[in-house]
Amino acid sequence: MSRHAGILTLSFSSIAHTYSHLFTLLYATVVLVLEREWGLGYDTLFALSIPMSVLFGAAALPAGWLGDRWSASGMMALFFLGVGGCSIWAGLANSPLTICLALAGIGLFAAIYHPVGIPWLVRNAVNRGRALGVNGVFGSAGTAGAALVAGLLADLYGWRAAFIIPGAVCLVTGIAFVWARQAGLLLDRKEDLVPQPAPAKGDLWRVFWVMSATMLCTGLLYQATAFALPKIFDERLSDFFNGSMLGVGGMVTFVYTCSALSQLVGGELADRFSLRKVYIAVQWLQIPVILFGMVLIHPALVGVAALMVSLNVAGQPAENSLLAKYTPPQWRGRAFGAKFVLTLGVSSLGVAVIPVIYRLTGTLDVLFLLLAGAAACAGIFAIMLPRDDRAASRPVAQAAAAE
Repeated sequence: MSRHAGILTLSFSSIAHTYSHLFTLLYATVVLVLEREWGLGYDTLFALSIPMSVLFGAAALPAGWLGDRWSASGMMALFFLGVGGCSIWAGLANSPLTICLALAGIGLFAAIYHPVGIPWLVRNAVNRGRALGVNGVFGSAGTAGAALVAGLLADLYGWRAAFIIPGAVCLVTGIAFVWARQAGLLLDRKEDLVPQPAPAKGDLWRVFWVMSATMLCTGLLYQATAFALPKIFDERLSDFFNGSMLGVGGMVTFVYTCSALSQLVGGELADRFSLRKVYIAVQWLQIPVILFGMVLIHPALVGVAALMVSLNVAGQPAENSLLAKYTPPQWRGRAFGAKFVLTLGVSSLGVAVIPVIYRLTGTLDVLFLLLAGAAACAGIFAIMLPRDDRAASRPVAQAAAAE
């Protein structure tokens, strides 16, 4: 029963990871349709999603606190039902204010996943890097699918369907989750399945301050890229797609599908090598790729964007493993909540600057310079992390696996 409960728990956690990214990115493609139907500028309409981006990060800390103090599975039930309901509300909106409020609701409930679902995964994992890599694939699938789902549904049935149909699916998933929870089929473990050696006390504060800076930069990179990519492709490659939202969405999906595989690679690297070295390497490798993408007005931009995003997300298993390593289990929900306040909340400044750049310059070219600068800052701060010895932690995991 315990084994089946663990599989079901991790399955729901992974599905929720997909939903958390998919629903917060539907509007990034839908806005291109509203721009034509409502007759408002891209910068004005895009700004309606800023409260959603802020809440997606800012609400993570209280969500993590509730997950630690109350129940991880209870918070996940709120996630499914809240995101699904607010998505349907967005699809029924008839004014910019209403759609802004509905999007804010999506951001509020979607904020539950990362500080609750990821610690839930970590507590039940034998090989953390691998488990986080697989879970990351589901998150990337949500990011990848958002543009394709929104573009396909908008082309076939109109922009409202791009919110209503996924929202209904999320609600059905939530009902299934509540039933499984009430039937006692899910785990709500409080301690780690595989205990980790306690870190040196002096390293705790050092890691806290250093990772606060690096996570802010990596979050800015991820958020800004995810929201801006549909518009960048629409601007530079529209002739190749004949103005089709499905074409734009398909290319964004291709980019994030490729990046999903890199999380598996990143997870394996995080289990086998120094977390610090893996984390540093992916930050510095992003810079030349971002700068190359800035000057491309060619279908090759799709491949360069895929490499750019792949390097960004390949470091996430190492980042989450570092955070879990230096955080006691009973504080982990709050620690991950604080992380996602930075990576999804404060870093939403990167999202907020998108309409500003577009209004001032008429393109998003300058955004690439901002992204390269964020990668450089992350690389510099990551060098300050304490040196780690992967060999010291392997026996613990191997012993647990042998049991």
